[in-house]
Amino acid sequence: MGSEGPSVVVVHVTGFKKFHGVSENPTETIVRNLKGFMQKKELPEGLILGSCNVLETAGEGALPQLLEFFQHAVSEKVNESLNGKQTILLHLGVNSGAMGFAIENQAVNEATFCCQDEKGWKPQRVPVVSSDGSISTVRETSLPVNEIVKALSNMGYDVMPSYDAGRFVCNFVYYHSLRFAEQNRMKSLFVHVPLFLSIDEETQMEFVASLLKVLASLN
Repeated sequence: MGSEGPSVVVVHVTGFKKFHGVSENPTETIVRNLKGFMQKKELPEGLILGSCNVLETAGEGALPQLLEFFQHAVSEKVNESLNGKQTILLHLGVNSGAMGFAIENQAVNEATFCCQDEKGWKPQRVPVVSSDGSISTVRETSLPVNEIVKALSNMGYDVMPSYDAGRFVCNFVYYHSLRFAEQNRMKSLFVHVPLFLSIDEETQMEFVASLLKVLASLN
């Protein structure tokens, strides 16, 4: 590192609103409260918490909102580029059947929704991005998932790596984000959390705060 000084990571975060079968999405609560929670805890050195947005739980119908989130991250990156800051797009989604946290390694170019999304769309074996070709196309995060999992496990969290983000809205958003991040020299990560019935709100807020600390430590 020499005389370059400490590096800085800017993290932009999204969660989702309610959807079929999940009347209260924990990620909406987490993302809406995250800035206030982190201000009380004091942000880790080297971390800037950027925008925090809650997305409609939808695929194609929510793309304008997602693209606006991406463009905001780009504009922030341009403004900060002279300072050498790294930008990470962090997406939180719920797995209602899970008992712990999962850090997603990859997304697949396939939308096969088990139910209609909140805009009434229910694609079956449709490419997320048609210009990427086959629905078997995979995009992987450039972040060290196993290293992140190990650090969080050492802090006492029930967390594991995952290679399957499903084929619903979570995978849809992650695929677009990984593609966008690659094109714009950013990094992207998707994390599945359980319902608050499985892990309470305070613990989940602490988990995300710890995750941000780990992400800040990677540079």
